[in-house]
This record gives sequence, C-alpha cells and structure tokens, in this order.
Amino acid sequence: MKKTIWIAGFITLGLFGLAQAAKVGEKSPDFIGRDSNGKIHKLADYKSKFVVLEWHNHDCPFTQSQYKGKMQRLQQIWTGKGVVWFQVISSAPGKEGYVKAKRADLDNRRSGAMPTATLLDPSGVIGHAYGAKTTPHLFIIDPNGLLIYNGAVDNAPLEDNFSNQTQDGKPYVNYVDQALGEAFSGKEVTVKTTLPYGCGVKYKEP
Repeated sequence: MKKTIWIAGFITLGLFGLAQAAKVGEKSPDFIGRDSNGKIHKLADYKSKFVVLEWHNHDCPFTQSQYKGKMQRLQQIWTGKGVVWFQVISSAPGKEGYVKAKRADLDNRRSGAMPTATLLDPSGVIGHAYGAKTTPHLFIIDPNGLLIYNGAVDNAPLEDNFSNQTQDGKPYVNYVDQALGEAFSGKEVTVKTTLPYGCGVKYKEP
C-alpha cells in the first residue's frame, strides 16, 4: 500500500544537486497536509489536475525578488487555467521563514500572492519527501500523478522584473511556465530538471 505523508500540526545563493526522493518521470509522493486556513489537502484528491508545489520563505531575498510581480503573475495565469498551486513552507519553528497560519495569510495578502493554498510543513515531512532544497524550488505534477518538472522557477536569480534577456545577456526562460505550457498542449516537457537556486530550506534539525 502506498505510504501517505502527514504534516505535523546571511543568505546564500545555492546551486544544489538534484538527489531527491521524488524523481521526474515517476509517481509523486502522496501527502495529506493542512493549509493556513485549516483545510486538509490530499494530493490524491487532485488526480485530474496539474499541481505545482512552490517552496516558500517570505524572508528569503530570492523569494522576495520573485514576489515583486513575477511569481504572482505566474500563479494567476495557471490557477486561472485550473492548475492547483500550493505554496509549501517547510521552515521549522525558530528558523528563518517560519510562520503560523495567520502570518502566512497576511504575507500573501500584502504581496498579492495567488496560490490555491499555503501548506504549513514545519516538520519538513513534505519537503524531505520531495527533496526540496531552496526557496524557491518548484515541482510540477501531472494529472496522472507523475512528476514532470523539478527545479528553479526561471534562469534569472534576483532579477525583479520581466525581460527578454537575463542580466548576463542570455534569453530569459521561465521553466515552470514553459513546462506547464508544453504539458497543457499534450507535448513532452523539454526541460524536466534544472538546478534550483535560492536560500536553503530551513528544516528542523535532526
């Protein structure tokens, strides 16, 4: 029987390896988690939907950069097309980015964030199951429950605004937008994994 995951109750730019529990092309780990409004969400309940998991830390400058407009726009576009978008906060109590439910909701109202819900994961159970390493770190799950993307949101760390080019002159790519667009069109995702960047997830120490 498939094991189900339950949730209990200065900054460095990281380029991390992709060793993980959740592997692209395989079934995503199931979970049952409580959001900031007290609602329980089961991954199994979203079998007919695309699901995005976005690891989040409101104190991380990389997250703050994305939330100057880029992440909200991405959330708005894809939740408008029926994608289920979960922010996941895996910061442990006493660690940077840890918030209780009311603060999580307040942060989202202030920033204009548009996730479907914010899952509180202070024990780090979901984070470790997916191998989430940074904030932000994003995963896309298809309607069959397969993980189809794992990595960075885009190729422009700490670039606050939209541009056709990154600061180093390379074409700007939003990997999450690209992967969802391809998957929605019935195409295979061309870029399935990238190196996530950002602040390390502030997990509970063993």
